[in-house]
Amino acid sequence: MRGKFITLEGIDGAGKSTHLTWLAGFFRERGFTVCVTREPGGTGLGEKLRRILLDPENSMHAETEAMLMFAARREHLDKVIEPALARGEWVMCDRFTDATFAYQGGGRGVDWQRLSQLEQWAQRGLQPELTLLFDLAPEIGRQRARGARSADRFEQEQDDFYRRVRAGYLQRAQEAPARVRVIDAGQSVGQIQQQLRDIAGALCR
Repeated sequence: MRGKFITLEGIDGAGKSTHLTWLAGFFRERGFTVCVTREPGGTGLGEKLRRILLDPENSMHAETEAMLMFAARREHLDKVIEPALARGEWVMCDRFTDATFAYQGGGRGVDWQRLSQLEQWAQRGLQPELTLLFDLAPEIGRQRARGARSADRFEQEQDDFYRRVRAGYLQRAQEAPARVRVIDAGQSVGQIQQQLRDIAGALCR
């Protein structure tokens, strides 16, 4: 039986990593084999591209940035995601294509249609069964994330950039309401995990 593909999205500080760990444990407790991965990254080449993309010293055109994201994604799909799904594993990915539409489309202003063409080319129709979008005001997210580590290329952007990113995420959610579940990341961890328990439990049935 083919596995399920679940992605977690949201700006830094929205709690994706915490909830990803909790969800992976939830599914494992129910007997599923879980593959946890991330984007950009997930493969040897993908992690090298991640370092290039996040390095504050690397200035690049917005479309170059978008194409590097999809290059890492195509490798990720070929080497990790698709083989794991074929083995029946449940793949949980910290960010996927919705992040590209949000950050490169919303944040950087890359044409939405061009991103859609790259999405179709790289993914060949593959989409997550479920995307959890942890929605949070950028000001709160940046306050939560401040001081966790040295700021990367994206984290050095200003609030206006992150407001456009948030709008991009919400536009993607509006375009795919059956796939994307928007969760108010301003709630307590306990409140969010109760929502996740309900959503994840329904997916297990």
